[in-house]
Amino acid sequence: MTKDKRFGRRHLLKTVAAGSTAAIAGCTLSPSGGGTDTPDGSENGTDGGDGGDGSGGVPGEIPEIGAFRGSGTIVEGRPTPGGTPIRDLPDLSGSLDVYIGGGEGGIYTQFMDMLEEFYSDFSVSSNAAPSSSHAQTIVEEAQAGETRADVFWSIDASSLGYVADEGAYEPLSDEAIEQVPSRFTGGDNAWAGVAGRARAVPYNTNELSEDDIPNSVMEFPETDGLQPMGWAPTYGAFKSFVTAMRLIEGDDATRSWLESMKSAGTERFPNEFVISSQVADGALYSGFANHYYAMRVKNQRDDPPIDLAFTEGDAGALVNIAGALKVQGTGKGDLVDTFVRHLLSSEAQEFFATRSFAYPMIPDVQPVGGLPTIDELSPPDIDLSELSNLGPTLELMQEAGVSG
Repeated sequence: MTKDKRFGRRHLLKTVAAGSTAAIAGCTLSPSGGGTDTPDGSENGTDGGDGGDGSGGVPGEIPEIGAFRGSGTIVEGRPTPGGTPIRDLPDLSGSLDVYIGGGEGGIYTQFMDMLEEFYSDFSVSSNAAPSSSHAQTIVEEAQAGETRADVFWSIDASSLGYVADEGAYEPLSDEAIEQVPSRFTGGDNAWAGVAGRARAVPYNTNELSEDDIPNSVMEFPETDGLQPMGWAPTYGAFKSFVTAMRLIEGDDATRSWLESMKSAGTERFPNEFVISSQVADGALYSGFANHYYAMRVKNQRDDPPIDLAFTEGDAGALVNIAGALKVQGTGKGDLVDTFVRHLLSSEAQEFFATRSFAYPMIPDVQPVGGLPTIDELSPPDIDLSELSNLGPTLELMQEAGVSG
């Protein structure tokens, strides 16, 4: 089906008032502004903060949606989210051991703390570490018959895919994942996405228009006017992007693309928040970054000249997810299913969308700030689990002189 070029590529943040100084909901940045990268592809300090006091209201009671929603101009006037409210879900009762991927700034732990406030008979013991490390541990424990975790909450699909590929999981129930689009779930109900992040192209609106950005990322090396550009090869998100390109275009084309972009003068930066800031400064005309960094820059400045474009159907349009998996041998399968249903509740999806600007995984909760909906994006048709095969990607990046 032929799509209009502007479908799914509309301008961002038109609802944010110029000069707003309100703190972006859910964004706590490190002093350097961009956080640090971890081996599993997370960006420490970029998805945290609670955008409020984190209070769950009266103990034992489910509060109104305002207790979950972040603060700031960008979320003002949002409609009441649809989906399934927590009140309509079975109660959580019992204890869970959760291996949770590090790098989300504590926002997921905050939500679990709220659940513990609501349910006096429910408790969570969480162990935070890079998702890739947890994935390896889960597989090793399963092989040894010494399962210690009930839930694996990863910040990327590749780690979920690794555990699934090794068979160290139990399928989630159909009811647990029924609201999530199939492309954001693992085969055999292995895992379910709970929050998404999209690759995007931040660009300086004083230098470029949306029409200047090609629909295909493969056209970037030959497109005049995009440079100076920036990328952050050490970021896990960038490595996943390159992996997706390998899967779609093949190793030779990907190597050639990396070499051509480097030859064109694409500048290396430590993280994607800095890239987005440099775009807003005019030091860069464009760059490669996850979608939420431009929003954070927008909030911190008085109407900066930055906007986002999205490519279509290629690696540049990759949508990755944080997701949950039921660990093999948990012995608490029903409780895990109910827990995952809570992560996909109206309140949880509003929490993630307005405090870290993640993409909601259920269609009845809208993304913030005028972003295109998840259905309006055009991600590539690949199995996200295949992003776990990073070895060839790192070798290829080294060969191209763009080592991560």
